[in-house]
Amino acid sequence: MEPKRLYKGHTRMIAGVCSGIAEYFDVDPTLVRLAAVVLAFAGTAGFWAYLVCAIVIPNPPN
Repeated sequence: MEPKRLYKGHTRMIAGVCSGIAEYFDVDPTLVRLAAVVLAFAGTAGFWAYLVCAIVIPNPPN
């Protein structure tokens, strides 16, 4: 069995971070996107976390 890897998602809205996290944890991408928006408006830490994830998380293999 191959270990799970975190990649950007195939169904991208902005950078694919939320859909990639949703695929990894097997949850609905809308819930992850909603949580990201709430965190972004709650303070700047959510915005910076999303930006770092967009840079660090690799694209999915073809």
